Amino acid sequence: MPRSPAKPKKPSRRRQRGAVSAAGQWLVYGLFRAVESGLRLLPLGACWRLGNAAGFAVWLALPGYRRLARRNLEIAFGDEMDERGRRRLVRRHFCLLGANFASAIRLPYLPPEKVDARIEIEGAERLDAVAAAGGGMVCMISHLGCWELLAQFFERRIGMKAGTLFQPLGNRWLDAHVRRQRAARGTALFDRSTGVAGPLAHLREGGALGILMDQHAGDKGVWCPLFGRLASTTNLPALLAARSGATIVPFAVFSSGPARWRMVVEEPVAPDAEPDAAAMTARLNRVLEAQIRRSPADWFWVHDRWKTPRPAFLLERYRRGVVLPPGGAAQLKPFRLLVRSPNWLGDACMALPAVRAIKAGRPDARVTVLCPDKIADLWRAMPEVDAVIGKGAKDSPFRVAAALRKAGRFDAAILLPNSVRSALEVWLARIPRIAAFPGHNRRWLVDQIVPEAKEKIRVKEHHAKRYLRIAQRLGAEVDLAAELPMPARHEPPEEGEIRIGLCAGAEYGPAKRWPLDRFAAAARQVSAQVPAARWILVGAPKEAPLGEELAGMLGSGAPHENLVGKTSLAELIAELKRCRLVLTNDTGTMHLAAALGIPTVSLVLSTEHTLTGPLGAGHRILRHKVECSPCFRRECPIDFPCATGIAPGQASAAVLELLGQGVERC
Repeated sequence: MPRSPAKPKKPSRRRQRGAVSAAGQWLVYGLFRAVESGLRLLPLGACWRLGNAAGFAVWLALPGYRRLARRNLEIAFGDEMDERGRRRLVRRHFCLLGANFASAIRLPYLPPEKVDARIEIEGAERLDAVAAAGGGMVCMISHLGCWELLAQFFERRIGMKAGTLFQPLGNRWLDAHVRRQRAARGTALFDRSTGVAGPLAHLREGGALGILMDQHAGDKGVWCPLFGRLASTTNLPALLAARSGATIVPFAVFSSGPARWRMVVEEPVAPDAEPDAAAMTARLNRVLEAQIRRSPADWFWVHDRWKTPRPAFLLERYRRGVVLPPGGAAQLKPFRLLVRSPNWLGDACMALPAVRAIKAGRPDARVTVLCPDKIADLWRAMPEVDAVIGKGAKDSPFRVAAALRKAGRFDAAILLPNSVRSALEVWLARIPRIAAFPGHNRRWLVDQIVPEAKEKIRVKEHHAKRYLRIAQRLGAEVDLAAELPMPARHEPPEEGEIRIGLCAGAEYGPAKRWPLDRFAAAARQVSAQVPAARWILVGAPKEAPLGEELAGMLGSGAPHENLVGKTSLAELIAELKRCRLVLTNDTGTMHLAAALGIPTVSLVLSTEHTLTGPLGAGHRILRHKVECSPCFRRECPIDFPCATGIAPGQASAAVLELLGQGVERC
């Protein structure tokens, strides 16, 4: 039988998208060429006025770009210009941008003498001096005014072979068109992606090379201040000048009237004026800032110059590093980070190493912690935290979001809990970058997902290291293989009286509580050996009856002070700082003591100390592992063997060991 004809294969989705993309690029190119053809028929002044009107129309039609420009101006001039002034400047910028863009399209088709009649040159003698001295010249240029004029100026007036280092346009037809225009005027073109061998040879032969240095340089840049805010900046002008011996000459073009411009040649910078390329890049950024201040409306404010990098917006591991201003980090404008704390005291304490790493991740970090009111005092006591925003147990996500917006604009947020609610609060506050683990059904609220560790690692890893993985993923310097260090003690122990904290409660449930009679027996055994010992009973307000019962059991055999349910968190922190050590269940107080650098003797019953034990060295873990350990239950359904298997003598011996009063174990 004859075979039926084969069905034609359906194009793949990737090929279909590529075809659509190519068609879109061609349409944009066709539109540009049509506009170009129309502008070529008009006088330059008419092109300026038409572009000015088009810029105003774009300002009306594109609110996203208006917001970006206002945000950039707020970063640059927030302390110098009010909101009304910044809005006026944005509108003026859009009009100038349109006027200069239309003029730039028309200028290449005008006779040179007509172009020269529109330009006033300031500092031409500096340029002549550099050209007369011989050697290459790196021309530092930026998106100021009608920067197209610089290309023509280099080609006709500089007296040196002109070249430019460029990044190809995304539209291949437009890119080819611009290349043809440049090449027709004799400009040597060097693609950034092909390396620096060509540009270096050009400079060593005595050529002039134009380099735009005011754009975000991504992961390859040097992080140095621009208007006091760290910005990723290309080091190519400094690097090429240092390797070739060329002089760096900054240029700028300012709008001085309708279809008229002032070109400024700045003071040349010798290649050895700074010790290295990073320092030179920071110096050139200061020159750029001064240029922008001369005519703020002329600069390209619709570019995301202070972009928050992805994923590593903490800058500690960037290869080219950070250059601080002369006054140090204190002179930088802050990068405002919001950290959403875990809800429980113990979990919050285990998150402290991550918050320390986040704070150290960039010198301009200002860390604000959002947390439940009940643990706010913990974060206020931490020197790495600059501000704390508390939230009530009954506060709605909308109310929390309103409080965040009232606190000012944040650049990024890091979520430590896994809940949808924690993400919703921050999302409603319109924070532009939210980074977190996937959590529970909240991917749609988080725009930077931090991947979890593999299951076989996660089930064995301490919770503190899980939080540290977030900091590491975001760019902080973290050694996950290292032991978590115990922080330095805040206060030295007092002489004479030896204060020992005792926490016999656990909010989680009875399965985490060692029996009270065993706590009392252990305390009396220690007091028999150490008469100066004084027991400080601590716990949550709901545990006040437990405190009264334990105090009765201790009696006069163990001098004590019952503070269970009688202290705020801040007062508890103050009390723990005065203690030599703490005898405790696996609870928030255990983690708090460890965070303060206080040694603990910790009774681990239904939980697993390798996952949630106290951080650092100097702690003693008491555990009687049975077949059902760890069960992670709130209540034990049988006879509580993991608790009854730990004798009071084991606890007293561990306490005495830490006190330096070694005795035989009972």
